[in-house]
Amino acid sequence: MSIKHNKHMNPPNTSERAFEEAIESALLNSGYLNSYPQDFDAKIGIDTTQLFNFIEDTQPNQWNELKARAYANNTQRAREGFTKRLVQELDKRGTVDVLRHGVTDYGVDIKLAYFKPAHALTQQLINLYNANRVTVTRQLPYEPTSNKTIDLCLLVNGIPTATAELKNPSTGQNMKHAIKQYRTDRDQSNLTLSKRAIVHFAVDPYDVYMTTKLSGVQTRFLPFNQGSGGAGQDGGAGNPANKTGYRTAYLWEKVWQRDIWMDILYRFVHRPDKDSSAIVFPRLHQWHAVQELENTAKSDGAGYSYLVQHSAGSGKSITIGWLAHRLSNLHNNNDIKVFDKVVVITDRRVLDRQLQETIYQLEHAHGVVAKIDRDSAQLARELVSEGAKIIITTLQKFSYVMDRIADAPHRKYAVIIDEAHSSQTGDSARNLRAALSASKALQEAERADVAYETQRGDGQDQVAKIVAGRGRNQPNISFFAFTATPKATTLELFGKKTDNRIDERLIPFHIYSMRQAIQEEFILDVLKNYTTYHTYWRIQKSTSEDPTYDRRRAKTAIARFVSLEPHQLDQKSEIIVEHYRQNVAHRINGKAKAMVVTSSRLHAVRYKQAIDRYIRNKGYRDVSALVAFSGKVIDDADEFSESAMNGFRESETAERFNTDEYHILIVAEKFQTGFDQPLLHTMYVDKTLTGLNAVQTLSRLNRIHLDKTETFVLDFRNEVEQIQDAFAPWYERTEAIPTDPNILWDAHRQLMDMPVIHKQEIKPTVDALRTRKKTNNHQQIHSLLDPAIARFNQLDPETQTEFRDALKRFISLYRFIAQIISFTDHDMENDYTYARALDALLPKDQTRGIDISPEVELTHLRIEQTYKGSASIVEGDSEVRAMIADRGKDYAADEEALSKIINTLNERFGTEFTEADQLLFDQIEHELVSNQEIQNQARSNNFELEFNKQFIPTALKRMDDNDAILEMLLANDPTFRQAVTQFYANRIYRVARGEEQPRMSTAT
Repeated sequence: MSIKHNKHMNPPNTSERAFEEAIESALLNSGYLNSYPQDFDAKIGIDTTQLFNFIEDTQPNQWNELKARAYANNTQRAREGFTKRLVQELDKRGTVDVLRHGVTDYGVDIKLAYFKPAHALTQQLINLYNANRVTVTRQLPYEPTSNKTIDLCLLVNGIPTATAELKNPSTGQNMKHAIKQYRTDRDQSNLTLSKRAIVHFAVDPYDVYMTTKLSGVQTRFLPFNQGSGGAGQDGGAGNPANKTGYRTAYLWEKVWQRDIWMDILYRFVHRPDKDSSAIVFPRLHQWHAVQELENTAKSDGAGYSYLVQHSAGSGKSITIGWLAHRLSNLHNNNDIKVFDKVVVITDRRVLDRQLQETIYQLEHAHGVVAKIDRDSAQLARELVSEGAKIIITTLQKFSYVMDRIADAPHRKYAVIIDEAHSSQTGDSARNLRAALSASKALQEAERADVAYETQRGDGQDQVAKIVAGRGRNQPNISFFAFTATPKATTLELFGKKTDNRIDERLIPFHIYSMRQAIQEEFILDVLKNYTTYHTYWRIQKSTSEDPTYDRRRAKTAIARFVSLEPHQLDQKSEIIVEHYRQNVAHRINGKAKAMVVTSSRLHAVRYKQAIDRYIRNKGYRDVSALVAFSGKVIDDADEFSESAMNGFRESETAERFNTDEYHILIVAEKFQTGFDQPLLHTMYVDKTLTGLNAVQTLSRLNRIHLDKTETFVLDFRNEVEQIQDAFAPWYERTEAIPTDPNILWDAHRQLMDMPVIHKQEIKPTVDALRTRKKTNNHQQIHSLLDPAIARFNQLDPETQTEFRDALKRFISLYRFIAQIISFTDHDMENDYTYARALDALLPKDQTRGIDISPEVELTHLRIEQTYKGSASIVEGDSEVRAMIADRGKDYAADEEALSKIINTLNERFGTEFTEADQLLFDQIEHELVSNQEIQNQARSNNFELEFNKQFIPTALKRMDDNDAILEMLLANDPTFRQAVTQFYANRIYRVARGEEQPRMSTAT
């Protein structure tokens, strides 16, 4: 049935007043009381009517004692005297502390608020909590000398806690006008606004912004929106449509709801520094995440896992602090404590201090948090003691934590895993790499660095390994994992399954995406200003001989040779220093800093020398550089360390870089993750960046600063499309397809089909392994494994490599899949135990990087800018690859004369091909990589057959694009065809398997 409107019907009330009335009505219906403008004393910033109604109703004995002790039982004098005392305490301690801990007047303790107890075992505490007078006042007269008013004020027992300016776009104004009003028409020194109210909201029907400190025109308002996808879901800035009302109704229906508002005041708001006036108020995504995690854990109990994907710069440290506190006091609906202990795993020292200070403010009690800073015995005691409720320890002790928890199955633990950043160094790795002697080739030193960085993994890898080794699904442990960039392993361990059964994915429990953080300006878009340079070079043999090398290893060696060549480093150093002086130095009010990201410690050393040399030769006094790397680097006969090159202790580097004395930081491994420096404006990249490493490295730039409006990246190594592809999985919600456990049995069959392991030898070896701690039977174990090792030594080198790969693949798969499913196959477990022991004793792979520098010399070098503009992500590609993708057989080493390798490289990276020629090859590559059959065969043993079948037909489709090149491919130059075909066969094989990034993300 349709409704006809006539011209005499009243139009809807779209005024600001109507908006105000709607919010007030919602609050009154949810348990608020009305307080009135005439009762508010703007001179002291308190509604004394509500104040004394609360005190006299809830604390009659204390109030009567105070009157008798100090005010001769005169109620009026007592009210005046206590008001004076309360004003003094509010001015000195602030609203939050006074509400939480009350005021002492003449030795009588008077509560200013009662907060909801953790459990409902004491009815008297519940009654006192319900007696709080949580009120709303419209048009609050906040200035004693004018008629100015604030649209809305929320008070607790007469004390202002929040103000709001409301705007309705139908009247021509919106949230931005409310912000302007606060900035320009509200006196920042006003008592009510600066010392009483904790937070100020700018609200319209579409958006909410908030601030905790008014600073005139400098006031920074932060978005307090859910995100376009809804709170905790994937989306950008803004709020989703609301079928039943205003988009911003969540503010007064949820956040301002009486119980929730009191909870925020009690267990969220705090000062990060007790001597500062700054107030921390949760952002919407922080509050929502903690609420959702707490409520779900209360319902679920122990034994579950939760993954929180919150963008860098989103305040994860504070969120973890709030969550730890709440979980430590969590009771279920039967008033039984859910967790006996909360263990926080982190490598960030700042979180230690933040957590302890935050918890003290929330509980006002010492001993709640125990920091493990001595030894394992201290950790063991704290895990089972009745003392501290929260234990904070490092990732290095996580394995020990898991072992001790397993020893106490009757106790329940919440384990919060902070976003673990890559460890800067390990002592053993540092010592090993420092031991490289001057007799070793320079490229060998770099190779060791690259290999270490690749193999060590990051914090997520270490967590996954530890959890996988002990099993995730332990009924007495709940995991709460926080990261901005979850890997597939992390999603498999801690993610939840989507409701879509057709395409089941693993997703985070709660999301605050990079996309939303950028759009809401919590972080900067580091890809917005991106410039790439390409190095064109030509080399030639410097020897009369023509030795043969494995093609791929020779190419890598030549690329290393060129990257370390002094002329190239000098040219890049000139570009870096001049670009910094001309384009960066004046940014952020002249405080902008830059970082040079290098591919090895050896590169970092030589870059420091080259940049210092250029600055010195130019006589510049307005720019200087520091270097950061671990351990010692030996270059020829000279030894270098970070402290020696900088002139002060290694531990001082970050602090010194924060001063005005230094401007450029050259890094290798260190400071590429977990380094928070808001003044960092520009990054010069001379390192191949892929996947998560690209995101974590470039994200060092994204921290906001009041005077920082943009960032800049100058990249010598990577193409824009490659960087965009690296960021895509983590731009929005990250998903993973669950691992198919059958790949374990496939890997097991592949391993057992090889002529090394004999089934009958496994059980005796495993039996010996399980008793070795008691019997010290190491000689027996070696003798039991010797036959398999002997059979391995009889294999040719290629088959040995295949066996090593199959062995490590089986071990990794078992370790990972064992915590996804419950095994009943004891034979498989025995095979895994045997495989690990065999892997430890097999002869190590002697394949080494080759030193090609004596045979070649650089003859031509040119560095040109190839791209300048935005590389910003428009839409993410949420899928991350599984931990272990199915693999086929690798190509054997392909030996080729050095002269031919050089010619191929010069053609590929020199100036012979035009841009149109290169585009043709890129288009052919893109079409082949996109071919599903090519992708399938890249994971099997039939790739080369399939590639040869499809390469020429695919090239023929592009005949119109470049006749000359295709004629060379088809007829005129079979040598050229063979070289190009082989080059792209190798390349497309690696791209299709995800081992290498495509040159083009799209092609026509």
